[in-house]
Amino acid sequence: MKKTPAGEVVIVPRNFKLLEELERSEKGHGDMAISFGLVDTSDTFLSDWNGGILGPPGTQYADRFYEVRIHCPDIYPASPPNIRFVSKINMNCVDSKTGVVSDKKLPAMRNWNRNMGIEQVLQSIRMEMCSDANRRLRQPADGTTF
Repeated sequence: MKKTPAGEVVIVPRNFKLLEELERSEKGHGDMAISFGLVDTSDTFLSDWNGGILGPPGTQYADRFYEVRIHCPDIYPASPPNIRFVSKINMNCVDSKTGVVSDKKLPAMRNWNRNMGIEQVLQSIRMEMCSDANRRLRQPADGTTF
């Protein structure tokens, strides 16, 4: 949602929002510890994305790059994107068998609003890596996948 100079609330259409997110990511604006872009540049619905998260220093995730798949459903941004780790990871908000991130356990997804985006979800995952509940969890061998 955006406000006009007159104070009116305008709901930005799904594809406009996703195009803004894509442009911001491609131009390197924002958090450099995360990245994301379209799986297929000809995807006119902007539904399927690749993402990456650099493990934060001082944690068991340090010096690793974690690959994720992101799916933006038709109702995005009214609901959060679906995130699934490709890289094997041990975190309390990630299903240990499928790599799917739980929308009930990740703060950005649990507190989702349509002004948020893919970047905020990936940042939230990275912050969870630093949490007391996750930072010391033993990790699978580097390079293993779900």
